[in-house]
Amino acid sequence: MNGPELSLLDLGLAALIVVAVAGFVRPMSKRSANGLLIGMARMSLQLALIGLILKALFDNITVWWVLLVAAVMLLAAGREVMARQHYRRHRLGEWRDGMFAMAIGSFTLTLLALLVMIGHDPWYHPRFAIPFLGMMLGNTMTAIALTISRILEGAHQQRTILEQRLALGEPWPQACQDIRRDGIRQGLIPVINMMAASGIVSLPGMMTGQLLAGADPISAVSYQILIILLIAAGTGIGILVASQLTLRQLFDERHRLRLDRYVEDREH
Repeated sequence: MNGPELSLLDLGLAALIVVAVAGFVRPMSKRSANGLLIGMARMSLQLALIGLILKALFDNITVWWVLLVAAVMLLAAGREVMARQHYRRHRLGEWRDGMFAMAIGSFTLTLLALLVMIGHDPWYHPRFAIPFLGMMLGNTMTAIALTISRILEGAHQQRTILEQRLALGEPWPQACQDIRRDGIRQGLIPVINMMAASGIVSLPGMMTGQLLAGADPISAVSYQILIILLIAAGTGIGILVASQLTLRQLFDERHRLRLDRYVEDREH
């Protein structure tokens, strides 16, 4: 059973509402209004493109095409993590660290779900692999970005304290314990809120999509619980790895704080 078809007129009406909201926001924040409009256009184009790609993948199920799409998704997520940071190094290493943390947190658990928990044959079928990986990457990306941002901001704000602790002989992992804890706490807030609100305040996206498509509610709930648990685990793994890699970038081999490597991006 499939849900009712949406026409371009339906989508256009929703877009007009966003345009109207941007119009009200513009007098207070031109940049935010432009961000809404650009984000809407970008989102529409990206989703339309991925729809065409998924249709082609469904017609030609090959593990190599699925891996290629997954690699592109990871590259894009790594870029987005660093593009929104207030303090940036503008180095390839930043992108690499962000992608590595997301790969550890997202790819491993997605593979576990596809191979062990779902058990569909073939395991790499894009109907399961791409949506699962997309949800994992999207949530892990947000958490890692928040963690890195909080760590870098904390290091700049507590620069004097850090340098004093280092001067007293503390190794950098010990000197940065408080900053790392704050970063991890910040990164976990979205997923903790999502778990706390699911089923009471909101019906999560995967469950909503299955219900609209006519799936059995119990089956939809089972899939949603699975993906939320995997997101929580993947997010935790990702931010632990990202926090460690980010802190290592702040110090040299002699345990000296090197905040001069980072440039403040005043646009963020």
